[in-house]
Amino acid sequence: MIKGLIKKNRSYRRFYEDFIIERKTLEELVDLARLSASTSNKQPLKYILSCEKDKNELIFPVLTWAGYLKDWPGPGEGERPSAYIIMLFDTEISKNYWCDPGIAAQSILLGATEIGLGGCIFGSVKKEELGAALKIGERYEILYVLAVGKPREKVVLETVGPEGDIKYWRDSQGVHHVPKRTLEEIILD
Repeated sequence: MIKGLIKKNRSYRRFYEDFIIERKTLEELVDLARLSASTSNKQPLKYILSCEKDKNELIFPVLTWAGYLKDWPGPGEGERPSAYIIMLFDTEISKNYWCDPGIAAQSILLGATEIGLGGCIFGSVKKEELGAALKIGERYEILYVLAVGKPREKVVLETVGPEGDIKYWRDSQGVHHVPKRTLEEIILD
């Protein structure tokens, strides 16, 4: 059942950086997004793929890592993603991307999870710097950067406690804990 795949699909932030991800794998993941639903079937999303060290080094510094972990600046050398997928909105195809980016990102990350990879969606991106570094044309709006790699951390789900704190955190062994609200709490009828 897909529920198991969804539970394994976490936001990973530490990876085995030396694990090689081929461009073909990234293309197969983007193909899942291509085949997914699109508002009015306009398909306004475009992608830039990166699995080369030099290009990855241009992308890494423009990302903001794990806002709730105030004392953690992001993954160190050897723990960075092996690849990135930059999601763009082509403003010449449509005036609005509606829900397409969320559908596409989830399709990509579920596909990554299915083949033993993991990832993280970044909306907190220094977009002007990234656009300049990769020479992205003005017709394209940077929406998200998806980091992809072989996860190097354990992420566990737990129920939000009685105090209601939803902030993720790491324990002394580096296990990443993600509190989730109960089903009863989110269904209102």
